[in-house]
Amino acid sequence: MQRARSSVPCAGSVTIGKNLRRLILAAALWPVAAPAQTLITPEAFLNAVVGKTITFHEIRSGMLVGTEEFLSPALSVWRMEGRGCVYGQITTPNGQICFLYDDAPDGLPVCWWPFLYDDRLMVRLARFTGSETQEVRSITQDGLNCPSTPVG
Repeated sequence: MQRARSSVPCAGSVTIGKNLRRLILAAALWPVAAPAQTLITPEAFLNAVVGKTITFHEIRSGMLVGTEEFLSPALSVWRMEGRGCVYGQITTPNGQICFLYDDAPDGLPVCWWPFLYDDRLMVRLARFTGSETQEVRSITQDGLNCPSTPVG
């Protein structure tokens, strides 16, 4: 015996479907498992890196993205492989760490959410589409030796 189909949708099916889609989308956008990560404040991130030079590597490929020297809590200098140095003003709005670099074509800052994952320092681009995660692989006292370092 076949069950008759109703033309009336189940009362909660639309809501459950939307919530399930949101959950799946959020899981797909989040690059690492949530239980093992801890968001840290931008201030805690800066306390760990000011006066130091750190390397950032793309988490999935392991490729070096660039090296950044944190001159002060408000100023950094960034260098990608094969390129010159670019200075950036640092701000910390809404739990993010943002960099407005001298060469920003649109004049907008690039913002990141800092976090720890299995005791590794990482940053995640603060947007929901086209996001990326980078890992800090080394922290040294060596400067980038960039010319005309502004006083920060």
